[in-house]
Amino acid sequence: MQISEAWLREYVNPAISTQELVAQLTMAGLEVDSVTPAAAVFSGVVIGEVLAMVQHPDADRLRVCQVEVGTGEPLQIVCGASNVRVGLKIPAALCGAVLPGDFKIKKSKLRGVESFGMLCSEKELGLAADAHGLMELSADAPVGVDIREFLALDDQLIEVDLTPNRADCLSVEGIAREVAVLNRMDWSALPMAVLAVTEADALTVAVEATDACPRYLGRLITGVNVKAETPLWMQERLRRSGVRSLGPVVDVTNYVLLELGQPLHAFDADKLESGITVRWAREGEDLALLNGQTITLDGEALVIADAKQPLALAGVMGGSASAVSDSTQNVFLECAFFTPYSIAGKARRFGLHTDSSHRFERGVDATLQDRAIARATQLIVDIAGGSVGGITEVTTAATLPQRPAILVRRQRIEKILGMVPDDAVVLDIFQRLGMVVLAEADGWQVTPPGFRFDIAIEADLIEEIARIYGYNQLPSSSLLMRADLGKATESVLDISRAADVLVDRGYQEAITYSFVDEDIQKAVAPDDDVIRLKNPISSELAIMRTTLWCGLLKAALYNTNRQQSRVRLFETGLRFVKSGGVTHQQRRLAGLALGSALPEQWGETTRKLDFFDIKADVEALFALTGRTVRFAAATHAALHPGQCAQVLSLTGDVVGWLGMLHPTLEKQLGFDTPVFLFDFDQALLLDKQVAAFKPLSKFPSVRRDLALIVEEEVTADAVSLCIQACGEPMLQNVVIFDIYRGKGVAEGSKSVALSLHLQNDLQTLTDAEIDAIVSRILARLTNQIHAKLRD
Repeated sequence: MQISEAWLREYVNPAISTQELVAQLTMAGLEVDSVTPAAAVFSGVVIGEVLAMVQHPDADRLRVCQVEVGTGEPLQIVCGASNVRVGLKIPAALCGAVLPGDFKIKKSKLRGVESFGMLCSEKELGLAADAHGLMELSADAPVGVDIREFLALDDQLIEVDLTPNRADCLSVEGIAREVAVLNRMDWSALPMAVLAVTEADALTVAVEATDACPRYLGRLITGVNVKAETPLWMQERLRRSGVRSLGPVVDVTNYVLLELGQPLHAFDADKLESGITVRWAREGEDLALLNGQTITLDGEALVIADAKQPLALAGVMGGSASAVSDSTQNVFLECAFFTPYSIAGKARRFGLHTDSSHRFERGVDATLQDRAIARATQLIVDIAGGSVGGITEVTTAATLPQRPAILVRRQRIEKILGMVPDDAVVLDIFQRLGMVVLAEADGWQVTPPGFRFDIAIEADLIEEIARIYGYNQLPSSSLLMRADLGKATESVLDISRAADVLVDRGYQEAITYSFVDEDIQKAVAPDDDVIRLKNPISSELAIMRTTLWCGLLKAALYNTNRQQSRVRLFETGLRFVKSGGVTHQQRRLAGLALGSALPEQWGETTRKLDFFDIKADVEALFALTGRTVRFAAATHAALHPGQCAQVLSLTGDVVGWLGMLHPTLEKQLGFDTPVFLFDFDQALLLDKQVAAFKPLSKFPSVRRDLALIVEEEVTADAVSLCIQACGEPMLQNVVIFDIYRGKGVAEGSKSVALSLHLQNDLQTLTDAEIDAIVSRILARLTNQIHAKLRD
C-alpha cells in the first residue's frame, strides 16, 4: 500500500524524520518497501493567472497571454494549450525555472513574438504520465505562490508491504493508529459527519445471504452534479496513493477506501429496478463488469442485484449496467461488511484483483460502515451537491464477527519474551491498540477491536506486546544445546554423495515446481491418479506431480530452445501419489540427458548419446552402494518400447526406470533429439551395503574363457545369472567381454564370450577340479538357456 507522508502526518505527527518513521514501521512488522518523492524535481514554477489573451498574429494554434505571477507586472507568455482562457489559474514556469528532465526555461521567441515563461501541464511538471491541456488550479489559488508549496509537493510516498494478517493497516487511519501507538501519542479518528436528511425517497434493501453479508448500509443521494470537478487536494492524495481521478463520486469512494479502509460502491439509482438484494448468484447468470469483462456466475458467487439482474460482484467490482456516468443524477451509495470467507478467492476465480477484494478477503472492521458512509456522503455533497436520503440498514447480529475476551498471563509473557514489562506499560500498549482490557490476578482479560482479525489467541497478544515494546529491548540469551553428536548410519548412502557423482559426470541439479501442467503430466504418466489443487496459482500449475520427469522435461525444453544442445539435469524431490484414497509423498531421484555423449573436442569423435551411456551413469550411482542391480526389458508409457528397462535389485524389487523418451512424446513436447531419462526410489537407491573385510587368498586364481552360442533373445544378464545360480563356491566372478554375430554363427543366434574367475582360499585348484566346475556350469547353461560351446 502506498500512502502520502503528509497525509499521514495530518493524523499523527511525531517529532521524527522520515527515515526514523520508516524504521519504526519496519520494526513494528509493517515493512517499508520504498520511499520516493511525491513529485519530480523542478523549481521556479509559481501560480499564475491569465489576465488577457489575444490570437498570435502568425500561428492559428498559439495565443499571446498576459499572465499575473505576483511580480507587479504581468508577463507575456505564448501558449498553445487548448484550455487556456482569461481568468484561468495555472502553474507558470518563469525564466530561469528548471523543469523535470533538466529542462531550463529561457526567454524565447515563438513565431516572432517574445515569451517570458511557460504555462505548464501536469505532464510537464512530472505529476502525470499524460495531459490534455494546462493544469487548472482552483479559483482561490494565491497568485505568485510557489506551486510546490501550494500543492505540498515536498512530500514522500511510503510504500508499505503488509502481511495478509494486517488488514487493519490498509488505510491511512490504520497506519496512523500504529504510528501513534509506537510513539505513545494520542490521536483521534475522524468524527462521523451528521447530515440533515432532505430526501424522503429510499430504496428497499433485502439481504438473503445473511451469513456472507451480516451488515449492509445504503443511502440515496439525489440531484448530484457528476460533472463537478474533484478538488485538487483530493486528486493529489489519490495520485500519491496510485489512484487515478475518475470523477467526483468515484473519487470519493476511492478516497474513503484509502482513508478509512472501507470499500464503498456507487450505483446510478435511476438504473436500478425495485431496490437492492444481496444474494448468491444463480447458475449461468452473466455480469458485465466495469473493466469491460463479462463473467458467467455460479452459485458460489455473491452478488448485489436488483429485480432484473446482478449489478455487482459483491466485494470485488461493480457492473457496467448500473455504473455512474456523465448523465447520472441520482446515486445509491452502498457500504457493507462481507465476511472474509465469502469473498476469499472469488476475485481470483474470474482473473480479478481489486482494492475492495484485497481488503474484504483479509477482513474489514464490521463497525466501520456507519462512519464510512457518513464520510462519503459528506464529501459527495460538498463536491457535487445533492439531497441526502436516510440510511437503509440491514444487520444480522447473529452472523456478525464476535470477539471473545482472551486471557493474557504474566507467566506466559515471561516464558515467551524472557521478561514482563511493567503492568502500566502492558495496559498502555493494549489500550492504545484499541483493545478493551480488564485486569486479572495473574494477567489481563483482553478483547480485541473489530478491526484486528488477526488476534485470536494469547500468543497473538504477546506478539503485540513484543512488537510495540520493541524487539530490540527484549533480553537476549544464548541457546542451551546438548553436545550429543548425531549418528552416521553406514547402511544409508547420503543423497548428497549421489548428487556429487552425477555432477562429476556432467549433470547439473535442477529444482522444479511440485505443481505441474496437467497436459504434460497426462503425457508422461497417463494412468496415474493425480491430486488437483483447489486454488492453483495458474493453469500450468494445477496438479501435484506423480513423477519428477514433468519438471525436468520442461526445464530441458527451455534450455534447448535457447541453443543449449547438450543438457544433463537431475533432481531430488518428492512425488505425490494416491493409494487407497490416501495421499503419499515419496522421495525420488530422477535425471535427464540429451545431446552428444561428450562435449565437443579434438580427441574424440562427436557422437549422439545412447542408451548405454545413461546406463553407465546409473551403474555409477549404484556402485556407491556396493550393491549389484540388474536391468530388465520392460514397457513404460513415457519410454521407447525398445529402449526401456526396469532397474531391479538382486531380490527382484523394482528400484527404478531407465530409457529413451517415447518418439511420440518427444515430438509432442517439441524435442528434435532423443531424450534419455531415469528415475529411482531414493529409499532403495540409498540402501547401502556396509563394507566388510575379506582376507586375501594366498593361493592363485584361475581364469577360464568360454564362448557360448545362445539364442538372440537370451540376454547377457540371463547368462550371468544362470552361472551364478550354480552356487559354485570357487566361482569368484563372471565377466562377459564379447558379443559376436556373423560368420560361423547361425542366424537367430549369437556368440557370448565370458571369463570365469575361480579361486580356492585353502589350496591351489587342480585341473581336475577346474574341469569339473566348468562342466557343471556348462551343463546348467545347456539345461536352462540351451547354450552350447562354440566350435
